[in-house]
Amino acid sequence: MILPAAAGPICVTTFAISFAMDGTLTRADIPALCGDLADVLRGRDPGVVVCDVSGAIRPDVVTVEALARLCLTARRHGWQLVLSGANADLLEIADLLGLAGVLLQPLRQAEQRKQAGGVEEVVDRSDPSG
Repeated sequence: MILPAAAGPICVTTFAISFAMDGTLTRADIPALCGDLADVLRGRDPGVVVCDVSGAIRPDVVTVEALARLCLTARRHGWQLVLSGANADLLEIADLLGLAGVLLQPLRQAEQRKQAGGVEEVVDRSDPSG
């Protein structure tokens, strides 16, 4: 059921924004790409950026660098970047560069990032280092 505008305020919340990375990137392209993403995310409630990388036919180190910087840009604005359509070559390069854990994180809820409550540290009084 759609309520008429006079019935009360309507709130639209954006949960996901998606874009595609096609072709071959150069390092010179990365700042503009990150700037464009920052412009889109600025002032929006946090959500998920879905980056479709299936068009990256021959991914290389620059592709992974661009994705890492896009991930950082998204995080700075409270968003999470997830990849869609990553091929084996891209995954292998990300792994070799030590960035697979950063770029291939599963989608998570904000509550999962909170510290566990009620955890107490036990001190062994017989331990001279404690």
